[in-house]
Amino acid sequence: MKNVFKIISAGLLVLFISAFAVKTAPVSGYKIGDVAKDFSLKNIDGKMVSMADYKDAKGFIITFTCNTCPYAVMYEDRIIELNKKYAPKGYPVIAIMPNNVAVKPGDALPEMKKRAEEKGFNFPYLIDAKQTVYPKFGATKTPHMFVLEKTSKGNVVKYIGAIDDNYKDASAVTTKYVEDAVNALLSGKAVPETETKAIGCSIKV
Repeated sequence: MKNVFKIISAGLLVLFISAFAVKTAPVSGYKIGDVAKDFSLKNIDGKMVSMADYKDAKGFIITFTCNTCPYAVMYEDRIIELNKKYAPKGYPVIAIMPNNVAVKPGDALPEMKKRAEEKGFNFPYLIDAKQTVYPKFGATKTPHMFVLEKTSKGNVVKYIGAIDDNYKDASAVTTKYVEDAVNALLSGKAVPETETKAIGCSIKV
């Protein structure tokens, strides 16, 4: 009888733990083919920015990035070049800083503005102050890239992941995932590689 009671108790414990795990599981975020909801976030100039502001855009290159992550810093020049190359073609870069600034004071808005001026950012650098936008996208790293295509249904997610295949050395890159995705969309073709593993620092909550 004791053994039966132990088995029943163990079974109930497993069910309880499983139910709790399901309730507390993190939201996975957008998948390829999902329509991304618009956002309205504060830029370093104090103005609010949303995707709807870009009336003539064909899509967007969204990057979740920050000041304090060494991976993000290594990619800054490449993100600047992405905007320089693709904004005129209808795919502007929008950068979003997702970290909790209480944990990372170096990512606070004044520091963001300072960094943008030092590097000559040619794109908006927004702060996800309430940390409500990055979970919807499913961003987990800085940097984490999302390429969206503007369609009649909305801004559809077409690529998620890394910028390219070599964060250490831009000259040693062999595959430019974001560029390949945008080039394919501009040509009316399917994105060759829709998902890759984002390499960077974890987003601080």
